[in-house]
Amino acid sequence: MNTSIVGPCKSTRMAMFMRYLYLLMLSALLATPAFPQSKPSPAPSGAYISDPAHSSVTWKVGHFGLSNYTARFTKMNAELIWDAENPAASRVSASIDPTSVRTDFPFPEVEDFDKKIGHDGNFFAAQPISFRSTEVKLTAGNRGQVTGDLTFRGQTRPVTIDVTFNGSMAEHPMDKAPKLGFSAIAKIKRSEWDLSLYVPAVSDEVTIVIETELAPRKATN
Repeated sequence: MNTSIVGPCKSTRMAMFMRYLYLLMLSALLATPAFPQSKPSPAPSGAYISDPAHSSVTWKVGHFGLSNYTARFTKMNAELIWDAENPAASRVSASIDPTSVRTDFPFPEVEDFDKKIGHDGNFFAAQPISFRSTEVKLTAGNRGQVTGDLTFRGQTRPVTIDVTFNGSMAEHPMDKAPKLGFSAIAKIKRSEWDLSLYVPAVSDEVTIVIETELAPRKATN
């Protein structure tokens, strides 16, 4: 027998087998979920507050019809009185520090644009922004609408927010505590709050996008 032929064939088959075994193990590893896939128990009713590490408020306005100028707030707080049995009976309130606005203006040596937007009387005027719900409606599936009073630039007007309930857990796998998650979007006309500067070059309509996870409010003494 010509071992110069058989030998390499055996080694090739072994290499192919080892490679197949490696790929099989890798596939099994990648297919293994990081967390259990069974549906978690829902979070119970109670008072919840927003988790700042997993919450954000961004807003955008049209710029000459060419793009949407986008910015965010870095300081926001929300409180939810959650009724797990009857979500429509839940209540939510939120507050935003307008001076925490971040625009990522690329020329800070030319202008402190964040300070201007947050403090200037032509913009946010350093006046607290707040929202308090007055009605919660369930629409379809995991969606609903929250209507409430938005206070902005010292004026309060009704606003409706479209909300998606992303889910809840009685025990989050990382935090080991109940958690709820929501995505929301609202559209307002800034002129209704006497903020008409640069309209229509900068759109009157403002789109507000909210992402939040909420955890139980810890009792304080």
